[in-house]
Amino acid sequence: MHQAPLPPDEQSRRFGNLFIVAAWLSALLLLTLLFGGILEWQENPNRTPATIVGPDGSNSVVLRRNRRGHYVTAGYINGRAVRFIVDTGATDVVVPSGLADALGLERGAHAWSRTASGVVSVRRTRLDSVRVGDIELSGVDASILGSMPGSDVLLGMSFLKEVELIQQGEILTIRR
Repeated sequence: MHQAPLPPDEQSRRFGNLFIVAAWLSALLLLTLLFGGILEWQENPNRTPATIVGPDGSNSVVLRRNRRGHYVTAGYINGRAVRFIVDTGATDVVVPSGLADALGLERGAHAWSRTASGVVSVRRTRLDSVRVGDIELSGVDASILGSMPGSDVLLGMSFLKEVELIQQGEILTIRR
């Protein structure tokens, strides 16, 4: 059975409806991308941390506090990109187990660590390098925490004790 072609005005109406649906879908996609980017920026305003070189040749990395009041920044462990949360209450750099696997970190001795959630079992490891902006340290002690969800790394005191921290308002400056 062969159907008769649609009249031109019906074809135009269907094309117009299709165009309207496509325009709405495009607008929704653009808004999703825009708001996703805004939310990511609010969560991590330091995706490319600014490095300032002082007159004495020292490097300083300037971080802006996120909307939750934390300092979150992009960085590197052993040359691989990670996301750090600055945590002066953490004794070591703390890496979630899943990320430790992805980074190929060796699991050393078992240890116990006191956290806000109580005492937890960790595995000790040593990171060849940890870098935030242009500040890089070698041989940084770290703990691998099996019960830690996600992939954010706590940038703890095993890194932070080697730098100077200056907090003013919403800004944290890390100076080497």
